[in-house]
Amino acid sequence: MPASLRLPPLSALRAFEATVRCGSVSKAARELHLTDGAVSRAVRELEASVGFALFERAHRAVQPTPAARMLAKDVQGALERLHDALARARRSGRLDRPLVLSCEPTLLMRWLIPRLGDLQDALGADRELRLVAAGGRVAFAREGIDLAIRRADFPISDDVRAEAFLDERVGPVCRTELAPALAGPGPVTGVLLHAQTRPEAWAQWAQAAGVRLQPARELRFEHFYLSLQAATAGAGIAIGPIALVADDIANGVLCAPRGFVADGTCYVLLAPAGDHDAGTFDAVLSWLRSSLGRL
Repeated sequence: MPASLRLPPLSALRAFEATVRCGSVSKAARELHLTDGAVSRAVRELEASVGFALFERAHRAVQPTPAARMLAKDVQGALERLHDALARARRSGRLDRPLVLSCEPTLLMRWLIPRLGDLQDALGADRELRLVAAGGRVAFAREGIDLAIRRADFPISDDVRAEAFLDERVGPVCRTELAPALAGPGPVTGVLLHAQTRPEAWAQWAQAAGVRLQPARELRFEHFYLSLQAATAGAGIAIGPIALVADDIANGVLCAPRGFVADGTCYVLLAPAGDHDAGTFDAVLSWLRSSLGRL
């Protein structure tokens, strides 16, 4: 192969990309678990391969040239695609590997885990299931995720298959002894429980329901799950998505005197488009829709 067509070593490309992204040789070396000298030599090796300087060097500082910044962006994308390709190959080569399902943490804890037996029946007794708690976008190949359950409150890219299975409906929930604070058509009083993961939940519900909020006091929690736990403990009134509080309402632990209203979002089942087990996806989707269709 002509020298001009030979690819530089992968180690040189990784060192170069990390140096540009981190802004220094030392930071790149720490990230790659190499010495500063090893990173510097790898970058010089790449410069020899491309035939021009990639950095402007002054004292101990290095400043990437405009051409280096463009190259680093392309190298970063290529490294990510290579990483994903290897992850897919490893996964497809394991015929008996578990099905890895990622799920929104609060939905996982409050709804899915109590129904694991039913989901396992839908998948078949021989298929091992592994659950991961996470939210937001999913890096399927990189994180080894097969399917993901998400509240669709973020853009979903075209390379992801997404099927809705539940429209999100929310409403105030509390212990029955606190229900008078929600009685009648007037403003909502009492202690309101908030969560940092959905900071606008109360305001959005009030606007959708046409209700004023007039809290006696407000408590804030880091996670949505904690606000619901506080409601079940009688600490105040929380905004409860119907799927997350259905069991507590059925068991009489919580009540929802003002019912539930749609908030414009939905829950979806996700998988990488064109790179997933369609039969398993359809089985899980059918189970989700039949299990949640009664809500």
